[in-house]
Amino acid sequence: MIYREAGQFQTTYSGDMRIFPIRQDRIAAGLLLGIAFLVVPFVGNDYWFGAILIPFLILSLAALGLNLLTGYAGQISLGSAAFMAVGAFAAFNLMLRVQGLSVLLAFAGAGLVAAGVGLVFGLPSLRIKGFYLAVTSLAAQFSIEWVLTRFPWFTNHNPSGVISAQKIVILGLRFDTPVRRYLLTLAIVALLALAAKNLVRSRVGRAWMAVRDMDVAAEVIGIPMLRTKLTAFAVSSFYCGVAGALWAFAYLGTVEPQAFDLNRSFQILFMIIIGGMGSILGSFLGAAFIVLLPILLNVATHALLPASVSGSLTSNLELIVFGGLIVFFLALEPHGLARLWQIGKEKLRLWPFPH
Repeated sequence: MIYREAGQFQTTYSGDMRIFPIRQDRIAAGLLLGIAFLVVPFVGNDYWFGAILIPFLILSLAALGLNLLTGYAGQISLGSAAFMAVGAFAAFNLMLRVQGLSVLLAFAGAGLVAAGVGLVFGLPSLRIKGFYLAVTSLAAQFSIEWVLTRFPWFTNHNPSGVISAQKIVILGLRFDTPVRRYLLTLAIVALLALAAKNLVRSRVGRAWMAVRDMDVAAEVIGIPMLRTKLTAFAVSSFYCGVAGALWAFAYLGTVEPQAFDLNRSFQILFMIIIGGMGSILGSFLGAAFIVLLPILLNVATHALLPASVSGSLTSNLELIVFGGLIVFFLALEPHGLARLWQIGKEKLRLWPFPH
């Protein structure tokens, strides 16, 4: 009865096609955004913003990009970090070589460059799929990383290969503090998440899901495979490219290929598996699980265990508990945390009455 749709009628088609047609969802989304924009900046500290919230938001955006490709379009990819690297280096070079270019335009351009690279590496999906496609995307991970380290033009001929990102200045306002970078990252992530939510409900999103469920049947009913699959790769790479630019400019402050290695790709893949594939909310839940839970475990172990316990034992215990929780949640619900959230809402519809 807490989450009951009864009595909420829609009298127009546009009202029925809202992103959040249920009043409770609209209130919850508004409260969440209000807290994130208006409350957290005043109660958080520099450590929260710089080490926890900013990387969480950026990785959520990268996971959202991969979820559009793998969760909605059914195309497996292990090269998400490579497209993040393309976005980071593209943003750096656009600002370096185009005088007076705005940071926001550089981020958008970085996403477009990453989308173009994603189109190239998405071409094999027209002939292969499944694990074979995953191996192809793995080749993209290694080849892009090799190109960025082999050709000094991308690093502006810096001998170390690690370059400092330009300062973020928008309309004369310098985003040189953690709280300002957090607000900028939050605004970009919220806007792109809203765009993704609209996209998956559109004709393009429905075509992606048709290809994911049964590509042969989708082709029979007239869905073009070439355009549908390449669009999925392009949009996914765009999101990963913007996430990579934010990772370099708003989080690290440096542009380096080592920040976007294969481990990062697997980290993003684990986020959508744990959070729930084919779910916008699952991308954020999976990122929260991977990024925030280890920090909570670290705080809990230091608070519960005596100070005489060695640091190596504490670290190993954290890894054991973290791995056990992953196994537990996936065994409890293989469809991820987003499905658990759905089940919880379904129970609230009937509470306090039994099923």
